[in-house]
Amino acid sequence: MSKHDDNAAAEEELGDESKSIIFSMISQFTRDMDLSRITFPTFVLEPRSFTERVTDFMSHPDFLISASKSDDPVQRFVGVVKYYMSGWHIHPRGVKKPYNPILGEFFRSQYEFDDASGAYFVAEQVSHHPPITAMFYHSPEHRIAIEGDLRPLSRFQGNSVGMLLGGYAKIHFLDRPGEIYEVTYPNMYARGILFGKMVLELGEMSTVTCKHNDLVFEVEFKTKGILWGAYNQIAGKIRRISTNETLFEISGNWQTAMYITDKRTSSAKPEVLFDSSSEHVVPQHVACASEQEPNESRNLWKHVTKAIRENNLNAATTQKSAIEEQQREHVKEREAQGTRFEPRFFQLEIDGNYHPKLVIDDIPKEPEAAKQRVSQWIFAKPDGSMQDMDRSEDDPVVLATPHKR
Repeated sequence: MSKHDDNAAAEEELGDESKSIIFSMISQFTRDMDLSRITFPTFVLEPRSFTERVTDFMSHPDFLISASKSDDPVQRFVGVVKYYMSGWHIHPRGVKKPYNPILGEFFRSQYEFDDASGAYFVAEQVSHHPPITAMFYHSPEHRIAIEGDLRPLSRFQGNSVGMLLGGYAKIHFLDRPGEIYEVTYPNMYARGILFGKMVLELGEMSTVTCKHNDLVFEVEFKTKGILWGAYNQIAGKIRRISTNETLFEISGNWQTAMYITDKRTSSAKPEVLFDSSSEHVVPQHVACASEQEPNESRNLWKHVTKAIRENNLNAATTQKSAIEEQQREHVKEREAQGTRFEPRFFQLEIDGNYHPKLVIDDIPKEPEAAKQRVSQWIFAKPDGSMQDMDRSEDDPVVLATPHKR
């Protein structure tokens, strides 16, 4: 089997003890039950928070940078589509879910690109019930900004758990006024939780729309049938909104390789749009735990992460329960004081979405001024000092945590 047919990275076989725990837990569920308030066993957890998992979509910034430089609006749109489709292949091996962020938890990082430019990122849990994670990404040198919020809603569906990914994202090319790319998401499914092999799938439709340039991309993430079909298949079209003319068709496997065909030319053949085996993931830089605040994701969850990587599930459960109990105490304190939670980085606006408190249109055009403005907003501590991104890790819990396997 070739690497492009191998679905092992999205599959997992549970042991008897784990299956027993799952059976005991789901015996209390009803079909289409909202699982946002359910505490899942630690063996199904990926050792990072959802606030950090959002950064998977920032792993191939070169596609977006290249798109923003093109003078052809159609090619810019194709580049944005390539960027959007490139983020799905990054996920933990098997079927794992990230930690549910607590209210007010946040994750921040920065990126350094090969051309000495870079970007900044911040995500914050702005609501717990329902869960909403707001995020912001900005590259000062390339004048690119991404804002959005993700609203995952988990449902029990018999032999599957579905995560319905609501929310929005907007990609701004700031040197092109009015050119905004609006993104919606497919749904995610963990199949085989009762019987069979557990498999991660994406399903249903998602879109990328740029009304300014009269273009839309509609893509179906296809789920595998019981008796036929293949995993991870997609089929999509880029078309003119006004005329419905199809400009490109995109097909393939979202985990491995996807292909694009120019339908404007009858003799055109499919070309590679994205091949995950040949692309470089740009790493992010996160401050050491000692530089992080108490509710900063990696610092907050470090004891749970250490226990999971040591395969000490009892300790992981104890540490996870302590964080959840602390959150409940904070809720009681706010209720007793008659106060409401106020997000640090984002605010709910009249359109019903969360947007960064740093107004995107107010970011300076000059790169150095923009870097100073954005980095000050993201990395400043409550006392006004800046987070030291160059400090070596000296937190004993982190130092004792096994490396990723």
